[in-house]
Amino acid sequence: MDLYDAMRCAPTSRRFKPDPVPEEVLLRILDSARFAPSGGNRQGWRVVAVQDSERRAALRELYLPRWRAYLEQTGAAAILAAPESFDAAAVRGIRAANDYAERLEQVPLHLVVGVRLEDLAVTDAGLPRQSIVGGASIYPFVQNLLLAARAEGLGAALTTLLVPAEAEVKALLGIPDGIALAAHIGVGHRAEEWPRSLARKPVSEFAFRERWGEPLS
Repeated sequence: MDLYDAMRCAPTSRRFKPDPVPEEVLLRILDSARFAPSGGNRQGWRVVAVQDSERRAALRELYLPRWRAYLEQTGAAAILAAPESFDAAAVRGIRAANDYAERLEQVPLHLVVGVRLEDLAVTDAGLPRQSIVGGASIYPFVQNLLLAARAEGLGAALTTLLVPAEAEVKALLGIPDGIALAAHIGVGHRAEEWPRSLARKPVSEFAFRERWGEPLS
């Protein structure tokens, strides 16, 4: 698959066929994703691939309370409770995400992504705001996983809702101290047709020339 095509057509997939992801495909995905950039080229990413049904069910039990809390915090619970009062597209999106959470154990492959804290290049730690720069050493790798899965014809869903359950996830999967949970990716054969292109804002809404607010063209 052409890289630009993959970038324009790698949607979040939340419904999967039951077919397992072949081992050779998983290894190709990881082998390609490892070429992502990271601070100092430290390559601090670590991945636990979970396919065992009992562990998948255990991850679901850790995911669901955080998902339900997220629904309440964002007001999305109201959409599920009274869908007739909301825009149809919003209802579809929330229902799909809720179905994904409720059936998380049915996702054939779970990639639990962590990063060695000592390998993060956190250059904004001294600024008077929330630090974000450390993510530059792990999330390019995560994006590579998503694109590699798409290139293999697989769907994927990236979430971070397991991160608040880091201690429990690490205990479940035997992840050692010094590793921070960064992402959870559900992977499998997409049960729905692929969209031709994703809906995104135009470049003119987020990119400027020379100074903020100056249009590119």
